[in-house]
Amino acid sequence: MFSFFSSLRIMGSKSFQNEFTCSLCDKYFIDPVTLGCGHSFCMPCLCLSWEEEAQHPPRCPVCKEKSHQMNLKTNIVLMTRVFLARRTGPYDLPSPEEQTCETHMKPKNFYCEVTKDVLCLPCSKTKEHVAHLHCSIEWTAEEYRQKLLKQMRCLWVKTQQNERNLRRETSKIRNWEVSRKLKTVVSDYWKVCRLLDQEEKRYLQRLDEESKEIFQQLQESQYNMDLMGNLLRGLYEELKDLCHKPDMQMIQVRTEECEKLQLHVPQPVVPQLSSCPITGLMGWLEQFQVYFASDKETVTRHVPVFEDLQRWLSGPDRPGVDNTPTRLKYFLAWGAESFTSGQHYWEVNVAGCCNWAIGLCNDSWAKKNDMALESEGIFLLFCIQENQQCSLFTSSPLTPQYVQRPLGQVGVFLDHEAGLVSFIDVATSSLICSFLSCSFSSSLKAFLCSGHP
Repeated sequence: MFSFFSSLRIMGSKSFQNEFTCSLCDKYFIDPVTLGCGHSFCMPCLCLSWEEEAQHPPRCPVCKEKSHQMNLKTNIVLMTRVFLARRTGPYDLPSPEEQTCETHMKPKNFYCEVTKDVLCLPCSKTKEHVAHLHCSIEWTAEEYRQKLLKQMRCLWVKTQQNERNLRRETSKIRNWEVSRKLKTVVSDYWKVCRLLDQEEKRYLQRLDEESKEIFQQLQESQYNMDLMGNLLRGLYEELKDLCHKPDMQMIQVRTEECEKLQLHVPQPVVPQLSSCPITGLMGWLEQFQVYFASDKETVTRHVPVFEDLQRWLSGPDRPGVDNTPTRLKYFLAWGAESFTSGQHYWEVNVAGCCNWAIGLCNDSWAKKNDMALESEGIFLLFCIQENQQCSLFTSSPLTPQYVQRPLGQVGVFLDHEAGLVSFIDVATSSLICSFLSCSFSSSLKAFLCSGHP
């Protein structure tokens, strides 16, 4: 220990700065992390720098080497050396007036946990303080600094969660094309079966009103998330600055920051257009009904098509945020019959399952091991659960479907000659969505995948 302190006293200020200070803020490291290239930074400084650069994968701020590791761990050895350096180093030393007791002209080395005062040794033994608990300023400051850093990690996760929700809300607003949605619905219904003219008009009027209301909700949600993002980021930088203060100053401005952290991140709007029961739909589909019989079944925890979807929902990896999805056990089945022509209809029960995919795939995709989400020749409806909310998507290209999630039987209708694949909510006798004007280049097989914890 003596050799370490001695070396600190004789080393030049430049080498001291290189070893114990962050090149991004020029202050002592707080929560230091070391990249694969060997350069170290304060975790908060690195998070803010990478967020501002918005590169993927991010690069080292010093040497610009790509960093593929997002789950960075605190460099405990460096953190310990920085703690020792704070006690003897030339940086951030308080003024003589701050560290000297005016009454006894002794150094203020102790912190009173009861009165929150900084005291010298004689003051700590006075009648007012003698019964109180006293700790050294260095240990008190470091304990408080670590408490703040722990709160900052939680705050950063909230910041990134809010940013991800904001991106999604902005995307929903951009894609919320009411007129195109209405046109698609009309086209879908006439391709499946004929709607009564009066029934169609009533539903389209209700759909138009719902769309306007949801669009307004999305705009309000986007505004609130933008405000929350500014608040969270401002608080994060405020705590970072507080952690960087010298021990004496940090203790004297000690506040109950934890109360500010009881912030609830606004949750995204889940747009759901109401369903419209179609008179005679189920009776019309019965004439094309076939029964699902599988010729290939498997159980696995690795399904690329679901993993691709989970990565898309999580967005790009961020330092300090664990985006590892929950691993589920998946049951996969392919239909025994291949479809090359005609009209066919079958039903699948999804009751009690929140993660599933049903529909059709061509033979080549069924035989592949990669089963990528962006593959050609797949016509799938997905349901995926995230943060206690379930969302529907269709494949190729990945498109959100803003309708109510079916809770029981889901029907799949194929019209090979018309290039149509439709999904039906059997319980409500309503259309969920359709693939229109499809080009089927090879035979098709029914596909089913369900995920369970």
